[in-house]
Amino acid sequence: MSFIYLNIEQAIEIHKLTVKLSGGGSDEVLDEGRLKSVLQHIQNDEYYPTFEDKLTHLVFSSNKFHCFQDGNKRIAISLGAQFLIINGYVFVARKFIQEMENISYHIADNKISKELLHEIITSIIYENDFSEELKLKILNAIINNK
Repeated sequence: MSFIYLNIEQAIEIHKLTVKLSGGGSDEVLDEGRLKSVLQHIQNDEYYPTFEDKLTHLVFSSNKFHCFQDGNKRIAISLGAQFLIINGYVFVARKFIQEMENISYHIADNKISKELLHEIITSIIYENDFSEELKLKILNAIINNK
């Protein structure tokens, strides 16, 4: 299956709009090269063969890499939602945004690992609600930082 990818110009514009509409802050780009790398790297099907793999890397990396002065957690959510929408996953975009508002902070705080984020994203896309097992994993990660 082929996917539609965001380019660097779109990502920077999404960031500006996200900052403007979500409470403000600086829209300064700190590391365009790193952001460009994330956007290009998810296109490598050997590293990221599934949509969930690509989305997980996009969200995790845009959250952690601090490519922007402000709004890195917000841009992770915005880029992820846009990636869902442009690839036909419109039906889960709202749920993704709602769930990731709670998760994004914990990614930045090193409590939610990339592996756990993958489980969360997969659940958001394919399940109506998180399983009890996943809820416990999330809770344990947040409380115990494991």
